[in-house]
Amino acid sequence: MTKEIYSNLHDINTFMSTKDNETYLSGINEKGESTTIVFSTVELLEWLDVDYMKKQTIEYIKNL
Repeated sequence: MTKEIYSNLHDINTFMSTKDNETYLSGINEKGESTTIVFSTVELLEWLDVDYMKKQTIEYIKNL
C-alpha cells in the first residue's frame, strides 16, 4: 500500500516548461521546505480551465 502525501505549495517562486513536455512549479511548502511539482505540460493544459481561472481572479481582485 502506498502512502499518500499531501502538501501545500506556498510562495511559488519558480516556473519552467521544457521541450520535453514537462512543467515545473517550485516554492515553499507549509513546513518551510523547498518543494517542486512536475507536470506533463500537455495534461496540465488539458486539465486547467485558464479562462475560468482568469475570470475568478478578476472577481477576487475587484473584491479586495
